[in-house]
Amino acid sequence: MGLAASQTHLPPLGAHTREEVGNELQETLAELIDLSLIGKQLHWTVVGPLFRPLHLQLDELIDSWRELSDTVAERAVALGYFPDGQAKAVLAGSQLTGVERGPLEDRDVLRKLASLLAQSNERCRARLDRLGELDAASQDVLIEIVRELEKQLWMVRVQLT
Repeated sequence: MGLAASQTHLPPLGAHTREEVGNELQETLAELIDLSLIGKQLHWTVVGPLFRPLHLQLDELIDSWRELSDTVAERAVALGYFPDGQAKAVLAGSQLTGVERGPLEDRDVLRKLASLLAQSNERCRARLDRLGELDAASQDVLIEIVRELEKQLWMVRVQLT
């Protein structure tokens, strides 16, 4: 269980609601951490004519995903739910498909990025809807994430045309 031992000075949510919201945030956290790890793998293995700009773009995306994951984790803790960003929790909590080890052509990296962003965005939107029924402040955190993922998806997608 990820709930804090003491309920003193926590936002006025019931224990059941707090746990539900915490679980939604935990799933989001695991996926964002996984996205940053997969992004790093792509960053290290991209090859091709677009190597340099894609390599730099991946650095920006990874930084963004790490910042977003920190925002999610801090929201969970503010609610009295202790998130888990360790490797085992990320492995168990993320549905993203990783990449094969070895060099990846720049166009394949762009296609993989578009797919990962679309998958993450779709699941984050579903969590956002569920949080709307439970806690508007936590929903707002996911709104920020959806807005950023959709912007990133647009910027990756236009490179595939």
